[in-house]
Amino acid sequence: MSKVKVVKKSQGGTIAQNRRARHDYFIEEKFEAGLSLQGWEVKSLRAGRMTIAESYIIFKNNEAFLVGAQIQPLLSASTHVVPEATRTRKLLLSRRQIEHLMGAVNQKGYSCVPLSCYWKAHLVKLEIALVKGKQLHDKRATEKDRDWQRDKARIFHR
Repeated sequence: MSKVKVVKKSQGGTIAQNRRARHDYFIEEKFEAGLSLQGWEVKSLRAGRMTIAESYIIFKNNEAFLVGAQIQPLLSASTHVVPEATRTRKLLLSRRQIEHLMGAVNQKGYSCVPLSCYWKAHLVKLEIALVKGKQLHDKRATEKDRDWQRDKARIFHR
């Protein structure tokens, strides 16, 4: 008798995106970080109940933390756990990456913000970026370039 292997498809895709970050900042470098989560948080993420629009990353004691991200608890969460939607979550990065990010944030005037949260196999990953702020005229120039690219594609499509 042969055994049949059942391969469970992993749930792929994006959980949450920070579209505001792409509008407000120049993105210099991107990194992929893991998230340290509790069990109820993973269940909520599978339901897509995460917001990272107002979140940012801080560094304390050579560790990186995600502050301000909201994971709304499910109604069917366990009764013995008190879910806290906006708790500070630890980011899982290598020491070299943390030192690089800390040096850029402390000395060069960069900021560190999350761009998106997604599934990678069965793990939750957070795409973070080293960013510099845009001025109002920079935002206008970016919008103007985007409009021009759209018009150019429309003209050449004909």
